[in-house]
Amino acid sequence: MAEEINRDLGEILRDGMVMKDKIAALLKDGPKTITEIAEALGAPTHEVFLWVMTMWRYDKVTETGRAGADGYFHYRLKQ
Repeated sequence: MAEEINRDLGEILRDGMVMKDKIAALLKDGPKTITEIAEALGAPTHEVFLWVMTMWRYDKVTETGRAGADGYFHYRLKQ
């Protein structure tokens, strides 16, 4: 997965409008980390982080508790 670090923030956030549906579809199978979501989407982790945090901010996802042994939180869809 090639990380594009020079994309405009506005472009990344606009992509979030489409990506939130793809992320939600992935999370229907169960909680996932940002890294797992990024790998499944073929998207850079820093962009997925922004999209998931936007979903978290608008109460669409939540973390499943404490970070795992690897230090990463798992996120799930809110009911």
